[in-house]
Amino acid sequence: MITVTTAGSAPAAAVSVADSRFVWHLDMAAGQRPENIILEPGGGADVTFAYSRQVARISPNGRVHILATLPEPPAGAITPALSSPFLGGIVRAHDGALYFLYATGSSDLTGLWRLRPGGTPKRIAALPAEGLPNGLALDEKNGLLYAADSVLGTVWRIPMTGGRPTAWATAPELAPAGFLGANGIKIHKGAAWVSNLDKGTVLRIPIARNRTAGPIDTRATGLVNIDDFAFTGGGNSLLAAINADNEVALVRPDGSHTVVMTGADGLENPTSLAVRGSTAYIASGAYFTNSDPNILAARITPGQ
Repeated sequence: MITVTTAGSAPAAAVSVADSRFVWHLDMAAGQRPENIILEPGGGADVTFAYSRQVARISPNGRVHILATLPEPPAGAITPALSSPFLGGIVRAHDGALYFLYATGSSDLTGLWRLRPGGTPKRIAALPAEGLPNGLALDEKNGLLYAADSVLGTVWRIPMTGGRPTAWATAPELAPAGFLGANGIKIHKGAAWVSNLDKGTVLRIPIARNRTAGPIDTRATGLVNIDDFAFTGGGNSLLAAINADNEVALVRPDGSHTVVMTGADGLENPTSLAVRGSTAYIASGAYFTNSDPNILAARITPGQ
């Protein structure tokens, strides 16, 4: 177990991460490399399989059910930065509808897609084919979604009903530095928090009352290869998936961080995390290890 105490003038709240275990092993030969994960209310999880163009539900007993397979892009389409078609972030609304991002390098398919329970996937908002929409966050209270574009260095804002996206935030802090920039994104305490994979940063972008973007504040550095992240509770501590390094880092509110899980715990290029109560679920895509794509769970004690 690793326990980290947050510095401050008042008694500090500690965050601990312990007791990691495998929840599910996935089938690499079948293309089951999880890119993003969300949790279902009754147990289990929904995931995107990045390069299989599939959205899947994993039942509590580990059975994988393919909910949708996205259309194959037209001949000659090349996905920016990745070459292959890419399914990225996924979120779930209270009515069970799933929203997810698909990038293909073609204008007819790249964008935000929705899958209602029992329905078929439908693109509800087009995004630039020259971009790579990656992380996705939901602000259901205000009927909005926020998509982080890893190539264009932009956060897009899109109504849940679909339609024309707005370039909500574009800045050098969001841009790539050789490969991928803005990656994971979460809406938390009145702001959009965004990771930048190449620059190893966690950024906070305030959401103004009129829903415009405020000035970008860099909240953490030194996290090169950071993919997705998840907050441990109501405070500003978060767990970050460090993809190429097979690590999960605990990032404290002051921006300092500590590695709390490694490949020795079973991580295989972790891509995303989801937290429910005292449990963090970590998805590993095994993109570089090519060994064991899986979902791990670990016990956390939420702090600040």
